[in-house]
Amino acid sequence: MFERVLEAEVMDSAEEALAYDAMDHSAVNLAFSQDVLLACQQLAIGPAGDYLDLGTGTALIPIQFCQLAENTRVMAVDAATHMLDLARNNVSVAGLNERIRVANVDAKDLPFESASHDHVFSNSIVHHIPEPIDALREAWRVLAPGGLMFIRDLLRPSSAEACRQLVETYAGQETDYQQKLFADSLHAALTVDEMRELVAEFAAPPETVQATSDRHWTWAMQKPE
Repeated sequence: MFERVLEAEVMDSAEEALAYDAMDHSAVNLAFSQDVLLACQQLAIGPAGDYLDLGTGTALIPIQFCQLAENTRVMAVDAATHMLDLARNNVSVAGLNERIRVANVDAKDLPFESASHDHVFSNSIVHHIPEPIDALREAWRVLAPGGLMFIRDLLRPSSAEACRQLVETYAGQETDYQQKLFADSLHAALTVDEMRELVAEFAAPPETVQATSDRHWTWAMQKPE
């Protein structure tokens, strides 16, 4: 068993933020945004409305999502100030200041009212949190009934060798430091079974959590009315 090893909860150095922003996330971000819209379609949920993005990093996913989906607005939050400095610049350059708001917020203690957001999505925040249920409870609390919960994160590999192969495949052209960031994140990630155990608290059927690539799981569910 490849045991979970925690990494830093907040990537809050200028070096980490710049290294993360410099990595090529374009294909992953596009797939994520398209999959959110596909989940809305499959669940017969109108995709327009106000979204909350937990752990936005440098806001590349909200930018991609708003470019794909009209009549959407995103509150993009993160606990890392250096990430958010880059996020604000990225949003401005994309010309999306009217649709994307950026805020320094702890996902485990959201300053929003219950049921205040039409939809909630997040990519790769869960593996940063020592007790992920804390953030999941907050995400569920602020999600409006009938809205989409779409959480995706890395899938912890089964062995050190499998981890090494994933790093080589998906970060082999990156710097040594960027490769280490990816390897540490894989090591800190949850398995599908671990995630299913957590979301059972919200009466989520196990099949709402699925492995959706060789390195990701996804929890996609409509909150009951």
